[in-house]
Amino acid sequence: MNNDLLLSVRGAGKQFMQGNRLRWACRDVNFELYPGEVLAVVGESGSGKSTLLRLLASRLPCDEGSVHYNLREDGQTRMGVQSAPLGADTAGMVDLAGLSEARLRWLARTDWGYVEQHARDGLRMNVSGGANIGERMMALGSRHYGQLRTQALTWMERVELDAGRIDDLPDTYSGGMQQRLQIARNLVTHPRLVFMDEPTTGLDVSVQARLLDLLRELVDQLNLAAVIVTHDLAVARLLAHRMLVMKDGRVVEQGLTDRVLDDPQHPYTQLLVSSILTP
Repeated sequence: MNNDLLLSVRGAGKQFMQGNRLRWACRDVNFELYPGEVLAVVGESGSGKSTLLRLLASRLPCDEGSVHYNLREDGQTRMGVQSAPLGADTAGMVDLAGLSEARLRWLARTDWGYVEQHARDGLRMNVSGGANIGERMMALGSRHYGQLRTQALTWMERVELDAGRIDDLPDTYSGGMQQRLQIARNLVTHPRLVFMDEPTTGLDVSVQARLLDLLRELVDQLNLAAVIVTHDLAVARLLAHRMLVMKDGRVVEQGLTDRVLDDPQHPYTQLLVSSILTP
């Protein structure tokens, strides 16, 4: 595993109005993430894990604390296309709150991926499967139709979609196929960091199992760093090197996945683990 720090989170928190008062959706979250490392964020519904994911991806601003990301050097390329001009931004570990909107949009289209819980939210449903994949490449400046189509075909095969359906609309795909297409759309630009929000929710057990195998293969092959939000501890065990356990907006336990699941220390983690072991 590469030892160059990729993501650093220090005291991150987010507030929302609930009725007439402010409530912390998540607070005082701290962790570091390295290239090639997968972190699972687990907890029950309402624990704050999805809010945290949106903070990490700069879809929401932090109300306290910070999220730092290791930017590439200006001029480094991805798929042969020069990176966006940094302007006032600097390379290395930078506070995402200080980046320009243009730079954040560029990161979201290139160096990051975001796999939505519901695949339809991460796809353009009115264009073909191939166009969904090619559109992200176009954000890097690619305009050659033949190259776009070739890459789309390659990635459809890589996520085990029938390449013969490249011109079909996503509405004609099953739920599992839509999720695979969303994954291909995110990974075609070879991002360094991918955020995943409950990527197997709503899928049949057999479809879930194959999708998880596919995700594990792609993470290993591409040396991806990933943050995966899930309520399913089996997903965390299969995919993640480390875990954060959240309850009521706070991290109550974290550590190596096998250690946390095999020897949970916090009463809440013990309850979560025992609930999946009890017949």
